[in-house]
Amino acid sequence: MPNAQVLGLGQSGLAAARLLKAKGWQVTATDEGSSHNLIEKQKQLEAEGIRVKLGQKLHYSQFELEGQHVHLLVVSPGIPWDHPALLRAREMRIETIGEVELAWRYLSDRPWLGITGTNGKTTTTALAAAIWQTAGFYAPACGNIGVPPCELALSFPPPDWVIAELSSYQIESSPHIQPRIGIWTTFTPDHLSRHYTIEAYCGIKADLLKQSHQKILNGDDLYLAKNGARLFPDAIWTSISGKLPAAVEHGAYIDRNIVMFDGKPVLSIDQFRLLGDHNRQNLLMAVAAAKLAGIDSKSIEQAVTEFSGVPHRLEHICDYQGTSFVNDSKATNYDAAVVGLRSAIEPVVLIAGGQAKQGNADEWLALIKQKSIVTLLIGEAAPEFAQLFDRVNYTNYEIVEDLSIAVPRALLLAQTAEAKTVLFSPACASFDQYANFEQRGDHFRQLCLNL
Repeated sequence: MPNAQVLGLGQSGLAAARLLKAKGWQVTATDEGSSHNLIEKQKQLEAEGIRVKLGQKLHYSQFELEGQHVHLLVVSPGIPWDHPALLRAREMRIETIGEVELAWRYLSDRPWLGITGTNGKTTTTALAAAIWQTAGFYAPACGNIGVPPCELALSFPPPDWVIAELSSYQIESSPHIQPRIGIWTTFTPDHLSRHYTIEAYCGIKADLLKQSHQKILNGDDLYLAKNGARLFPDAIWTSISGKLPAAVEHGAYIDRNIVMFDGKPVLSIDQFRLLGDHNRQNLLMAVAAAKLAGIDSKSIEQAVTEFSGVPHRLEHICDYQGTSFVNDSKATNYDAAVVGLRSAIEPVVLIAGGQAKQGNADEWLALIKQKSIVTLLIGEAAPEFAQLFDRVNYTNYEIVEDLSIAVPRALLLAQTAEAKTVLFSPACASFDQYANFEQRGDHFRQLCLNL
């Protein structure tokens, strides 16, 4: 029986371990942590015949299990692809892949819709899944949102389509996936602490589209508009700014308030609830994918009309004494936070901070000066953001410890200044204080509701 080791016991690691076990592998799962939650997972997996080792620092020596050589490593997206242990594993000729690649091996007979991009991919993925579901397909969102793809590979019946949001971390560890349709939503610098250069980050995104049979590009994104035609001459384009260029044969656009695809009307834009040009772009990409998949306009229209957005992305939590509280925890970089600020009704009390990322903060700072009457800074990034604010002569900020202090303070400031919106849009990763942006957003939501 071949030996496989799963590195990391998040949701994707759990699903990968169970899929490997079901397919006849001898499975060991490891995690460097040893929390109560992980101990509970250990009990579950060991009851299923899967060995688990906790509190074990990742080192290539663990790839020899009681004299049995590991044949396959399945790596959590959170582990850098160039981790010394993984580099050594490849030198040892141990096959090393990600959870998405494992799922592809057992779901390659299903059509895939693969969605990537710096921003916009979660809303596009969720809307696409809603459209497919309305059209009668079993196609839940998976990958970077929803369920792990390996969980779908275990389901019966299998999915009709695999609708997958794919991060750069997942793509780089999944070299063989070939989606029926690939979408590239936006491109701006992100994850440079992991990928080091913008060229490397771009190359990973491009790899998914290169292997997609049909390609959809956001024609309103500056980078893609400039480079997309050269990279993908056969791509299908989307644009909210009217008809597509004459050289583009296929695509989706908005004409006199009507969403069009290949010159034919699909639905009125007035039926779409989400605000902002960025969401209209997301809509066009989901509509283009649905039309390529052969889904009828009636199903698309019904799904779009009923779609109310995704948690943690400009999610309206509540109104309190004339102020709206908005959860934008998924804004983990400057560009996403710019979108959040643009969409917020001013004046705004902004809560930002967390674990800082590299990137260009100029546009974000300019919007803060324009729209935020006061900004509350939390987490590791607070001192760094304070320096940025000082540099641009923005003095209306306070450093607070965490969200539990920031939310009631934001309410008091909003009441004093008659602010329309308290916006939690961090422009940062969450890992300084939370496991992920979802946990962070859930905490913000609960604090707001406690008001």
